[in-house]
Amino acid sequence: MGSALLLASALGVTDMRAQAAAQTGTDEAVDPATRATTEDAIVLSEFVVTSLRASAVKALEIKRHNPQIVDAIVAEDIGKFPDNTVAESVQRLPGVQVTDFGRGTIATVTIRGLNDVTTTLNGRNIFTASGLNLSLQDIPASLLSEVVVSKTRAPSDLESGIAGVLDIRTHRPFNFDGRRVSLAVKGTYQEQGEKYDPNLSALFSNTWKFANGAKFGALLNVSYMTTTYRDQSVTAGAMVPFTTDNPPAGWTTWERIFTADGRVTENPIWQPGTEEGLSTAPGSTLKFNGQDVEYVLARDAVFQSDGKGKTKRPATNLSLQFAPNQDSEYTFEFFYDGYRNEHFGNLLFSFVDWWNGQKGAVELFPGTNIVKSRDLVGDVYTFNSGDMSTGKTDSYVTSLGGKWNLTPDLQLKSELVHQTSEYTSDFFALRSVRNSMSNIAVDFNPGNGVPAFDFIGTDVADPSVWNLGHIWDQSFKNKGSAVTLTQDATLNVDWGWIRRLRFGGRYDDRRASEAARYAEGDAPWVPLSSRPELVYVNSGFFDGRSDTPSSWAAPNGYYTSSHKDEIRGLANMTLSDGLSLLEDFRVKEVTAAAYLQVDQIRGDIAGHPVTGQLGLRFVDINTNMTATDRGTLVSASGNTSANKLLPSGVLSFGLTDQLFLRTAYGQTLRRPGFVQLNPNIRYTRDVTNIGYGTASGGNPDLKPVTSTNYDVALEYYFDEATGISVSYFNRQIDDYIVDFRRRVTYTDDIGTYDYILSAPANASKGSLEGVEIGGKYYPRHLPGYLNGLGVEASFTTLQSSLDIPITNDAGVVTGVLNTEFPAVSKNSYNVTLAYEQPRFSARVGYTWRSKFFHNNEAAQFANPLQIWFADQQSLTAQLSFKITDNFVMTIEGTNLTDDIQQSYYGTGANSSVTNNFGSWIIGRTFSVGARYSF
Repeated sequence: MGSALLLASALGVTDMRAQAAAQTGTDEAVDPATRATTEDAIVLSEFVVTSLRASAVKALEIKRHNPQIVDAIVAEDIGKFPDNTVAESVQRLPGVQVTDFGRGTIATVTIRGLNDVTTTLNGRNIFTASGLNLSLQDIPASLLSEVVVSKTRAPSDLESGIAGVLDIRTHRPFNFDGRRVSLAVKGTYQEQGEKYDPNLSALFSNTWKFANGAKFGALLNVSYMTTTYRDQSVTAGAMVPFTTDNPPAGWTTWERIFTADGRVTENPIWQPGTEEGLSTAPGSTLKFNGQDVEYVLARDAVFQSDGKGKTKRPATNLSLQFAPNQDSEYTFEFFYDGYRNEHFGNLLFSFVDWWNGQKGAVELFPGTNIVKSRDLVGDVYTFNSGDMSTGKTDSYVTSLGGKWNLTPDLQLKSELVHQTSEYTSDFFALRSVRNSMSNIAVDFNPGNGVPAFDFIGTDVADPSVWNLGHIWDQSFKNKGSAVTLTQDATLNVDWGWIRRLRFGGRYDDRRASEAARYAEGDAPWVPLSSRPELVYVNSGFFDGRSDTPSSWAAPNGYYTSSHKDEIRGLANMTLSDGLSLLEDFRVKEVTAAAYLQVDQIRGDIAGHPVTGQLGLRFVDINTNMTATDRGTLVSASGNTSANKLLPSGVLSFGLTDQLFLRTAYGQTLRRPGFVQLNPNIRYTRDVTNIGYGTASGGNPDLKPVTSTNYDVALEYYFDEATGISVSYFNRQIDDYIVDFRRRVTYTDDIGTYDYILSAPANASKGSLEGVEIGGKYYPRHLPGYLNGLGVEASFTTLQSSLDIPITNDAGVVTGVLNTEFPAVSKNSYNVTLAYEQPRFSARVGYTWRSKFFHNNEAAQFANPLQIWFADQQSLTAQLSFKITDNFVMTIEGTNLTDDIQQSYYGTGANSSVTNNFGSWIIGRTFSVGARYSF
């Protein structure tokens, strides 16, 4: 690190990239353009981050001196990142939003409203199993030195990821001067899981300097993180129409109206799966044999899920660096991340749509035809399920790279990377069914959005009221590998404003495959209580925050998963020694890219400095796939190809020494996922008596999605630890992939059946624009105890528009629906207050995002198709006590607001009340940790 700072300081403030390299320890640190004579060099001390303020300083330096528009989070000390995982930390950055909380972590990260985020490790593209991107929740934050989110792209950067690039940077030995050791331990109490989880990490690094000027460094960083979780949710089912107290002739009062019925000539009677859903106005009607018949809308079911589990995430980073002289450097790195999960899912499900039993009193939401409550629904079908799923991921990345100063003006870099990743999982479930029909009272929304229901005269925690039912037995294996070679050259020139050229190429040979097996059968119709070892009764469900059963009996997933052959034998299913997986598809994708970049533009206009980058990147993608049809076992092969020339450029104009204006233009692309290219179609029969099933498949003819990007940013840096930025961005997206839906007929071993088929197509386009405001403020020399205060904050507002074709049952486009991109909140912000003294520091962070469209419901029901998530918020706090110069204690808390998160159907003004869908608890965590460094 010291040599990088010396070179950067020798260059002066106009070489932005070299200064960024000095701060980040990246390969640019030995760029020959930064060379200076010994007389001009100024030796700077090593920059080691050891505090909140120092972390802010380095993050601002990365942002200020990178030619592209970026934001960064920097570890406050070795092994001390702000949160437990990468996904938790990046939500504090402008334009970054997170969602899909579950199993003790965050699953989805979006940048500027898009979830197509390319993840890199020290600049290398990495992935999990057969996917294109990395599962960020699997990367422990304790291994990281910093995370940089790039929102614009240079031609030398990867072309994929229309949302942006998230670069995870680990420690390297040359980042430290001499020996460095850090040991950390943290115990985390998961409030819902009711367990203390150990989280351990250790770093060992040393650098040796030799008399001939050579230098060698070795670093080993290991981490082990566990999470015990409990996911709990209560859900009101989908909406379907019913007759009223005045049904037509031949119909029963409050009878469910299916889409087709032999008593009615109209077919379909009503159209399921529309964006708006059926009308909710009082007195709305459907046609029955040409006559208007009034209907009401009610839910088909209520259900709740209690999931318990534990994840383990081991990780290792090994880095070896060797610099035989000032003109060459070699780096070998090995990175491993693993994931282990065991999850027991306990489901209680009851239909509430039966009409031949007792009806009871019915209440509608005022001003609608939507049922709010029924004090008695008689003779409903009720079941539960004990599901055990296990998952295991092992990912390995090995790289060897070098860089050489061939002449004072020419530098060459090369790196060879090999990575493999495999994910295996099993799912084993045993259903139990009520051995007599149930009576249930239900209020779909008593006022808090959480459905309330109770089984009349039945104790669902009594195992004698349940009989054994259906068995599901499934296994999956997803594999991925890649060999990647990159070559880059940098040439210093003196062509007026053009001071440096950069050119190179990348060759990537990617392989992926997915295999699975599916089996099912029926256990004997005997009481659950007759097999005591199969009985599991939970307790304390939903922390008493719902008016639903807090306990129920279900099959014991822990027992069934450890006695699979015994359970399979109950249904005469194939035993373990006869099981095998069938490969669904195998892919080989070769990507070749070349770029030419004006790497450094430097000049001035009217005394104001102008810097920038611009150039072109050409990418060629060839994909070959072999897929196997599970029904016929016939394999088919196909291939697709695409190529694209992607221009990009960024200019920075120095209005003053502290105020900069940046403008950027670029094009990026998103490759279709391998699953999306799979031509096989999977058919799933109706499980809710709707009258037809669902089917899904891929499309081998998909093209990459392309995005044309415009950015303008104004950045003002008050001092080294204080800065504010305002950015405007616009994305024009073409060939966006959406699911086309149409009704099809398919014949299997059981017979011929109707299905609604969804398959992807490049059938949409959209736009997204927004404004980001972000800043850090760590003032100097405040009076008294106020000295040490600081604040970091960001605000993002987004507007998105997506045109989705509307199809009828035959798949004919009948119109275009304009909607929003999924997972895009219009507004989001976060504020972090910090306070730091020599022996004590504190940080409190609050994050909020507004409601957002999350996903579409299955196209089988009468409610609006879209599912929206309500506003979400999170509060975290951390205290650190520096006991000695080497020993630090920490206390942390996350999700301190402990909110119930909720979702609902549609976009109406009152949808969250009348169309409430799911409610779930994330839970708080509390941690105590210690870190010793020397």
